[in-house]
Amino acid sequence: MIVTEKITNHEFGKMVRAASTVLSQNAEFINSLNVFPVPDGDTGTNMSLSLASGLKYEGEESSEEVGKLAVALAKGLLMGARGNSGVILSQIFRGFSKSVEGKATLSAQDLADALSAGAETAYKAVMKPTEGTILTVIREAAQAARNEATNGGTVVAVMDAASDAAKTALASTPDLLPVLKQVGVVDSGGQGLTFVLSAFDDVLNDREIAEDAQHQPDNNEMDEMIDAEHHRSVQGKLNPDDIVYGYCTEIMVRIGKGKEVDHEFDYDTFYNRLAELGDSLLVVNDDEIVKVHVHTEHPGDVMAWGQEFGDLAKVKVDNMRLQQETIIEHDAEEAVSEEEAVIPDTAIIAVASGKGIQTLFKSLGVTHIISGGQTMNPSTEDIVNAINESKAKNAIILPNNKNIFLSSEQAAEVADVPTKVVHSRSVSQGMTALLGFNPENELADNADAMEEYLGTVKSGEVTHAIRDTELDGIEIKKGNFMGIVDGKITVTKPDMIETSVEMVKDMLDDDSEIVTIIFGEGATQEDAEKVEAAVLEIDDELEIEIHKGDQPVYPFIISVE
Repeated sequence: MIVTEKITNHEFGKMVRAASTVLSQNAEFINSLNVFPVPDGDTGTNMSLSLASGLKYEGEESSEEVGKLAVALAKGLLMGARGNSGVILSQIFRGFSKSVEGKATLSAQDLADALSAGAETAYKAVMKPTEGTILTVIREAAQAARNEATNGGTVVAVMDAASDAAKTALASTPDLLPVLKQVGVVDSGGQGLTFVLSAFDDVLNDREIAEDAQHQPDNNEMDEMIDAEHHRSVQGKLNPDDIVYGYCTEIMVRIGKGKEVDHEFDYDTFYNRLAELGDSLLVVNDDEIVKVHVHTEHPGDVMAWGQEFGDLAKVKVDNMRLQQETIIEHDAEEAVSEEEAVIPDTAIIAVASGKGIQTLFKSLGVTHIISGGQTMNPSTEDIVNAINESKAKNAIILPNNKNIFLSSEQAAEVADVPTKVVHSRSVSQGMTALLGFNPENELADNADAMEEYLGTVKSGEVTHAIRDTELDGIEIKKGNFMGIVDGKITVTKPDMIETSVEMVKDMLDDDSEIVTIIFGEGATQEDAEKVEAAVLEIDDELEIEIHKGDQPVYPFIISVE
């Protein structure tokens, strides 16, 4: 075996591609490590999509200098960062890239220094660093790399040490963060980073990419991943002529079935050929089925490649250029009214999911909506684009989810206009914060006033449990409903209405006056009225409002003021 003495552009490119592949393969496994057993755990998805953006930028960099490739990777990660885990990953590689800037190749010491710089930058990016997280994993990995480099270790030995230390640090996260031990999981972000470093190590050791601990998603999970990727990749307004790959192609292959089978299924072989045929690629599989989403100019080639591994159970092809032409025609019809609209001095940008909730935000003074939130965190680039496209002199961002805080803050740093983030953790907080906005006030004064309003509302959410667990002394059964008040599970029962009413009981106090019920997917107006009636039996002086939110995942979002 040839021992790698330095990292050239060739090795670096392979390292990034391998890490992106492994994160994609294991995204749902990482998602499953979410502490709360709710159906919106998305750390794996966020890290995978973030690194995929980094890989795209790195692949478009023509230089053969590793330093420039690392800068491109960091830029792609910065703009594509989704969720707190994606932002922290971007900060790790931001520090990494700063350390190797100007270097054509990387020595063992260069690699160790870069990992150390990545750890330092990541810690600085978080206002209150918490041990037992991805931060612990990168710090321990960097320390091990430094020790090995100091002792004269090779590039491979340094990466071996970093990867091994990451796995050890990951195993220790439940001892550092009690809630992880309570639930019986390791830190999800730390797990994602461990996969990245292991992939780097495998490339430098010329090993097959490790698939240990790989989770194979079931059919429902695969459908959700394909749908999420399609939703993500078709957003935005493009000139149809600028679309490089014009056909959104989806296939489902029954592995090993059919007359055209020439190959035994191998994920990397299957994936790598599809990667040559287009972009926005997502490949997920179990033992029987592989599902593909890809943007390509040659749908037939995608289908033919699939048939070499099994028969086609499903095929779907959309002409995205035609879709964009339709969007542009629709936009042109609305152009006159848009031109007449007054551009506000301060754009208020809210992240929200569900048509009804988005309409509510607009009625309360939000000027721009970014679709997403609970189940699909927007990227830094999505937020930056919304700020810049608003054409306003200033901007305020309402993330409405704590997992969007870091990407919002990152967007505020790189936006073209002064921007403030109001740290709303929920839709309810976001709506209440709008009461503090005064168009006559300065940006900073408005942000401060809106922050103050966040503490005046209690936020409750009802959803179903996706696994059995015990948390904070509450035994939770898969399929039961849970009431979550300001981020803490307070009640769980088999019945949705009963769970919702008990949750509201926990939220009420002597000062409570207004209860707002927003029903979404999985609930009806009738269900909301049953909750209303039960709450009025508790206190008939309460004022209760009911709105249709259309939000996914949470049948009820309820606030008490």
